[in-house]
Amino acid sequence: MGFAQDNYEIQVYGSETVKKGTTMVELHSNFNLNGPKTSSNGVLPTYHALHETLEITHGFTDTFETGFYVFTSYQNDQGYNYVGSHIRPRWRVPESWKWPFGASMSVEFGFQKRQFAEDTSNLELRPIIDKQLGRWYLAINPALERSFNGANSGSGFVFSPNVTVGYDVTKVVNLALEYYGSVGPISDWDTAPNQTHQIFPAVNLNLGEDWEFNFGVGFGLNRGSQDSQGTIIKMIIGRRFSF
Repeated sequence: MGFAQDNYEIQVYGSETVKKGTTMVELHSNFNLNGPKTSSNGVLPTYHALHETLEITHGFTDTFETGFYVFTSYQNDQGYNYVGSHIRPRWRVPESWKWPFGASMSVEFGFQKRQFAEDTSNLELRPIIDKQLGRWYLAINPALERSFNGANSGSGFVFSPNVTVGYDVTKVVNLALEYYGSVGPISDWDTAPNQTHQIFPAVNLNLGEDWEFNFGVGFGLNRGSQDSQGTIIKMIIGRRFSF
């Protein structure tokens, strides 16, 4: 999942921002069924690790929001640990511009402890494009990630595309297929075995405009992805509050 998410916040963003004066509180829970069982490059194994992320996002204007993340990890032999924090301002194209698709730009910066990631500080630039076509929904996030401190700090920007395609089965149930990849530095892509490609069949529930719910099970599409990430169960529950 790249530097910024790394199995803590597995989500393809839509272009919409949180409304002005509204605060969104989300809990991201990701459980690794069969990840690595031993440490690698100083990073703790993820086998049977529960990663939980608290995300709080506030809408400051009709087109600008800022999100703040707190990452945690739980394992039987490690207990609960604070992993790190990120901040993410995001601006979207106003509807008055009358673009034929939704668009926004997210800039995420943060840090994480060395025992949980090879890179301890990083930046992510995430353009977001989406479109609703009848019952179909498409979102594309061609993210660029940059490490400032750690094993990948000399690699420059890494290309990490994320895509979701969803279909409204009913007014409540949306079935989706989410893709997450990391192909290496934009100037020199990694060889195929060293790239990561994950797919998540997922379900989204429309429980009203104040709620968000997403559940999916993900697995690697190549050997390198399956060895490094394993099979992951993820769930997102969110609630909007207006003050």
